[in-house]
Amino acid sequence: MHRLFALPFFLVFGFAAASAAGPAPDQAADKLEVAALDTAYQLAVKNNDVEGMDRILHDDFTLVVGNGTAYSKNDLLDSARDKSATYEQQDEEPGSQTVRVLGDTAVVTAKLWLKGESAGKAFDRKLWFSDTYVRTPEGWRYFFGQASLSLPPEEPA
Repeated sequence: MHRLFALPFFLVFGFAAASAAGPAPDQAADKLEVAALDTAYQLAVKNNDVEGMDRILHDDFTLVVGNGTAYSKNDLLDSARDKSATYEQQDEEPGSQTVRVLGDTAVVTAKLWLKGESAGKAFDRKLWFSDTYVRTPEGWRYFFGQASLSLPPEEPA
């Protein structure tokens, strides 16, 4: 008799608990959204678009580059505002971007081509990066970035 009572009890309250948790986020949609957001961020940097960068960057953002230097959101926004660097290229290499989503965290990895001028010096280099996004009540925000050292120049084909 106790077993017969326990089964309906479990079914009713088990389904109620599962419903209370809400539907699982659509991981495929999240991947597409974060991929597009990261591409939009690269374009905002390329254009020194302070407002675009500000919308995407989390307030507690940090970027660590290959030599170990760390930059905050304000550092990057100030650099864009001052146009410390101008970019001819700030683009992900086609086909190199991957996006992984786990719950409210997403990591974008891609190969980036940077070409432009900074402090009167031209630069042209490629590097790998990983950008971590977090889901906030306002949507996905770029929370942490890590960039490799510049890759060795590619041999002409």
